[in-house]
Amino acid sequence: MQYRQLGRTGWKVSDISFGAWAIGGAWGSVSDKESLAALHQAVDCGINFIDTADVYGDGRSERLIAQLIAELKQSEKSKIIVATKAGRLLPRQTVEGYNRQNLTTWVEDSLRNLSADSLDLLQLHCPPSALYDPTENDPTENAGPEVFGILDDLVRAGKIRYYGVSVEKIDEALKAVEFPNLQTVQIIFNCFRQRPAEQFFARAKQKQVGILARVPLASGLLTGKLRSDSTFAADDHRSFNRHGEAFDVGETFSGVDYNVGLEAVEEMRALLPAGVSMSQFALRWILMFDAVTCAIPGGKRPEQVADNCQASDLPPLTDEVMTGVRRIYDEKIRPLVQNRW
Repeated sequence: MQYRQLGRTGWKVSDISFGAWAIGGAWGSVSDKESLAALHQAVDCGINFIDTADVYGDGRSERLIAQLIAELKQSEKSKIIVATKAGRLLPRQTVEGYNRQNLTTWVEDSLRNLSADSLDLLQLHCPPSALYDPTENDPTENAGPEVFGILDDLVRAGKIRYYGVSVEKIDEALKAVEFPNLQTVQIIFNCFRQRPAEQFFARAKQKQVGILARVPLASGLLTGKLRSDSTFAADDHRSFNRHGEAFDVGETFSGVDYNVGLEAVEEMRALLPAGVSMSQFALRWILMFDAVTCAIPGGKRPEQVADNCQASDLPPLTDEVMTGVRRIYDEKIRPLVQNRW
């Protein structure tokens, strides 16, 4: 496992880390026993960074991570960095919802779920775009709170160590990094969502802000295991959010039409080095960008986690392969996603 610097925190985190959405919910049935086994596999592979959120299973994901840490050897406990997120529990996303009372309550709830005295990294969970630019607030609403000032207060109070944001759009990311104490931006970045590398990464590097690449496998499309006749459980977002019915459509299959995505993956198979799985290839592609701190694939089973982790130690992809991925993106995917996020 390889490690990269996370923003200005002083932490070095595994470049393949663990995204804990799937073990919380919205990905079909999942066993707590198997989820814990997947988490332990992650630690055994050298993963030291776990990303979760209060809304994943209404605290289920956070509580499983607390159980993992309780079960680790004493020498391992202090090495694990846990990032969580807050804000999606709001019944409706508004800037005024990110007020001091709500943020403090969310932080206290996450501290209880994680059995922690302080949150390592708190991320605002895809808040409204106007939060980053109060001049854009709806004049019919109260003026947006000084959200980042509230986060600074929570740092001073010892409730959180550092903070960052998870965003949907590149414009949001570009505005977020201008806040001086922001340490990280979590953004969708994968073979099917390449625009961040063109329009955001250079600025993030200038600001020394860590980048967490989320949805790195495009909700499973880039694992190469899905087919046109694959089915998903009713409580799996790949069933109920195909067209953005529940949340931003970009969170499901990266906003790419399912069948177009399958066609693109089939073309991509020809680029795979010998002995490399499609998942490993897609993750290694992300790590070719030095602005990225880590990719955070999910995993409900230990074998998925072990397969993902092997991507960290793969040799760099060749220029020819990188050009091939870009060609497939330009021809099949770019028209669908490039200007949406």
